[in-house]
Amino acid sequence: MKINGGKLPEGQDVYLRTEKTQGREAINEARKVDKRQSVQDRVELSGKAKELDALKKIINELPDMRAKKVEEIKKAIETGNYTVDPNKVASKLLEEL
Repeated sequence: MKINGGKLPEGQDVYLRTEKTQGREAINEARKVDKRQSVQDRVELSGKAKELDALKKIINELPDMRAKKVEEIKKAIETGNYTVDPNKVASKLLEEL
């Protein structure tokens, strides 16, 4: 058995370097494939989510009726024409209970 002082016999170091390089190339190629696959990620909405989105669009297109009513009440209060019917208020309170 011949010992070369910790050195590999001639030619074997080239084999080891080539093997390491090929391993690195395989890892780099795998990373490239992962990056390409991540670009292809996508999201699909469920039928319920699509339905909710359609309803939201319809609601957003509706005119704001409460703003009109609030403005009318403000004007009535400013002019002193706004009156509150206590019987109506009481009956609404009882309905809620």
